[in-house]
Amino acid sequence: MDTVTLQPLFHRGTECIGIFSPRNATLNYYLQKAGAKWSLTNKCWYVPCTEKDYEVLARAINGKAVLQTSELKRYLLEKKNKQAANVKKLIKPGSKPVPAKTTASYAKPLQPLNTIHRLSKENTEALQKFKQQLVLKSYSLSTIRTYTNELVQFLNTINNTPANGFSTMRIRDYLQYCHEKLKLSENTLHSRMNALKFYYEQVLKREKFFWEIPRPKKQNQLPKVLAEVEIGRMFNAITNLKHKAILFTAYSAGLRVSEVINLKIKDVDSKRMQLFIEQSKGKKDRYVGLSILLLDVLRAYLLKNRPVPKIYLFENPLKPGQQYSIRSAQKIFHEAKVRARINKDLGIHSLRHSFATHLLEKGIDIRYI
Repeated sequence: MDTVTLQPLFHRGTECIGIFSPRNATLNYYLQKAGAKWSLTNKCWYVPCTEKDYEVLARAINGKAVLQTSELKRYLLEKKNKQAANVKKLIKPGSKPVPAKTTASYAKPLQPLNTIHRLSKENTEALQKFKQQLVLKSYSLSTIRTYTNELVQFLNTINNTPANGFSTMRIRDYLQYCHEKLKLSENTLHSRMNALKFYYEQVLKREKFFWEIPRPKKQNQLPKVLAEVEIGRMFNAITNLKHKAILFTAYSAGLRVSEVINLKIKDVDSKRMQLFIEQSKGKKDRYVGLSILLLDVLRAYLLKNRPVPKIYLFENPLKPGQQYSIRSAQKIFHEAKVRARINKDLGIHSLRHSFATHLLEKGIDIRYI
């Protein structure tokens, strides 16, 4: 049985419960049913940090996975002790205690936290300088969010200890704690190490020392792909023309989901039969081929779709001029997979892998792919 680990998570300035679980389509279905949302930045599901949301979550995955809550319980206990200490300082000698019935109910939502206010003065300044340096070096918004969240987790763990005083050995001890106690995945550990490396080497201008710290070996996983028959079955199962156009664009052009939703109408060049992919991963522009079949699908979609897209090829129907969300595109793929009765545990990115694999199987040179 799979293990689902709950950890404290600060997402967009709000206190949440981070849900870290293996990739499992069935488990993902029940997490969504429990109201969990996916954080692309943190690569995990999350729910608000309230007793009610926790109970709904626990009921939803009961019997489907083992729930690991030690890290979340430790965090909540530490927070409770800090709150009790703060209340004790506020109570003046001789004053009457507050009646129990007027205190905040344990079942009420925890108030959103501004994570910067939780830190010491030195570490708050360190975080501000860290974010400023990321912005000045023109890192992408996604990288800024990821690195900032990883550094916040580090600063919250070390509490009031100034981050700028950490030695190489202490950082090694912290990373060992992340691996053994927090049981972070290899990918999360790499992200945290990258954030720490940026802080100590780019912000504090320390001599490069991270080469002394071994990086966890990543799992060598093969990409999961769909057979051409399964691809055909899935597209035939989709009745909504817009949904079909989104998934067919991802497959036919081998695009990432972020590239699909960021496509603009002006990026479709029907004369040269190309799609222009602007500022994708690594801030790189590129052109990809536009197949005749995809062009026909897009034309049929644009003729019939209402409201008519203004800027982006796929727009939010409730917010004209704004692109479709990544989460909505992922949901379309999941629903199409269910209708086509495809039981493989894979996500929308598998369309990109399938595109490359099918070209390779047809004898296309790997360098061209």
